[in-house]
Amino acid sequence: MNDQTPAQAATPAIPTALFAFSLLYGGLVVLAGVLGTKIAALGHWPLLGDLAVESGIFAFLLLVVMASAVAELYGKDAANRLVRFGFVPLIVSMLLLTFVINVVPPAPFWGDQDAYARLLGQGARMQFAGLISYGTSQTLNVFVFSRLAGGPVRLLVLRGWVASLLSQMVDTLIFITISFAGVRDASGVPLPIGEIMAGQIASKLLLSTIMVPPLIWAFVKLGRRLDGTR
Repeated sequence: MNDQTPAQAATPAIPTALFAFSLLYGGLVVLAGVLGTKIAALGHWPLLGDLAVESGIFAFLLLVVMASAVAELYGKDAANRLVRFGFVPLIVSMLLLTFVINVVPPAPFWGDQDAYARLLGQGARMQFAGLISYGTSQTLNVFVFSRLAGGPVRLLVLRGWVASLLSQMVDTLIFITISFAGVRDASGVPLPIGEIMAGQIASKLLLSTIMVPPLIWAFVKLGRRLDGTR
């Protein structure tokens, strides 16, 4: 006996892995901005020198991995929908942070308002840069990953690595250009955005090489296990 209502019967079931990955994806979209307030040292590397990167890259690379895994498991259209829906928690979190920082008054006994605003607050320019760089780089990642699947490069981890490298370079170029082009330091000297880009790109490519291949393999394997298709 089928106890489902007609509306329930007509609603397509969401695969378990897609549901789980979507929840995690939405949370990491928000967390990436919070983590980005810390600049992490990656140590000294031959030929590259001392590298540092904003810590949001650790969450962002997981977004890249999950979008690629969804493309592998459910197709490019599903991955692109995941990226587009990611704008929702991203925009809501930006609006809430702006509201809490600038509108909600701090309690009289709480003395950390300035530090809180300095760490979590972003100007409109950087928020706009984050939205544009997120949407462009994630869409590019899904496109390249899916396009390579139909060409000579069929190995999962290699496709994920190549797509991640390209998307991270584009992400850095867009974000730093929009955020800092024309900005001057306290002495009136323009910020060296070329040097900033070079250091960030080198750091992100290093982390993409270390993190993406094993993680994309693990997420695809996990997705198949959750869906019972392994």
